[in-house]
Amino acid sequence: MKKITVHASTEYDILIQEGLIKSCGDIIKEKTKAQKIAIITDDMVNDLYGKVVEDSISKAGFDIIKFVFPHGETSKCADTLVEIYDFLCENSITRTDCLVALGGGVVGDITGFAAATFLRGMDFVQIPTTLLAQVDSSVGGKTAIDLKGGKNLVGAFKQPLCVICDPETLRTLTSEIFSDGMGEVIKYGMIRDEKLFELIAKHDQESIWADITDIIANCISIKRDVVEMDEFDTGERMILNFGHTLGHAIESYYHYETYSHGSAVAVGMCMMSDKTCDAEIANKLKDCVRAYNLPTDVPADIKELVPLCGKDKKRAASQLRFIVCKTIGKAEIHTMPFDSFSAWMEK
Repeated sequence: MKKITVHASTEYDILIQEGLIKSCGDIIKEKTKAQKIAIITDDMVNDLYGKVVEDSISKAGFDIIKFVFPHGETSKCADTLVEIYDFLCENSITRTDCLVALGGGVVGDITGFAAATFLRGMDFVQIPTTLLAQVDSSVGGKTAIDLKGGKNLVGAFKQPLCVICDPETLRTLTSEIFSDGMGEVIKYGMIRDEKLFELIAKHDQESIWADITDIIANCISIKRDVVEMDEFDTGERMILNFGHTLGHAIESYYHYETYSHGSAVAVGMCMMSDKTCDAEIANKLKDCVRAYNLPTDVPADIKELVPLCGKDKKRAASQLRFIVCKTIGKAEIHTMPFDSFSAWMEK
């Protein structure tokens, strides 16, 4: 088993091992004194892993309740959050109980936000079942829901008790959802680790399975290091948003329907690299992105995308902060007046 410890405002372990989901109950038992566990998941993940997780948690001696909501980004909203709150109230959940987020990024984000806010805060555990969630969203304590005005605009920092990563769960992902996670995996190589990028680039969608556990661990280690330096996203942690300023604009422009998060981030990285990198580096990134069936551009006119960047969380007053990787493995935080950013991008 690989164990990566995060030393943030609270210390917690990220555990990585094939088949680990079957032992999640014993792991959770070591981390909490709760007697009741509320599993929060979506309908797709519930069909795949709901019973396995329930059996393990029940065998460990917990009482269990479970809330299942429709899968997809559109469920990461205030309506679903309130339904979760009502469910917890109806089942007499207390501050000494524990939530378990079983699923991908949407499940982890909304469950974490519920844990941060219900009864002014309670414990939760992450069991991420997608590649994107395992390498990125389950680690670091960012939780949120979306608003009509933009993605992740309402949220809180809430670190989990632990994160249980089972790479075997990735075997049940569709090729599209696996590719979605690869958008974030490629990002980690671009921002911090050239050797990781080269390892990813030498593989494709089929051959990467030979190194997937090590790649997951490397991505998590990078995020751990960044989070420990800047837990609350005021400085260095912003490098994790490479590709996201334009990526979030693309998601919003297409109403979170046409392009998944990882696909939008891949496009955002490629668009930014076209503006800031030598052609050799930009093309190397695009070749890597294409190897995992991810897009390098979108039909939308840049003049329509740029205004949506103004709704990004990284905007500060009239300034926009965005991430540039002029060389592979090194990210830079740039700040520019939003009007200047718009003119620069539209050239």
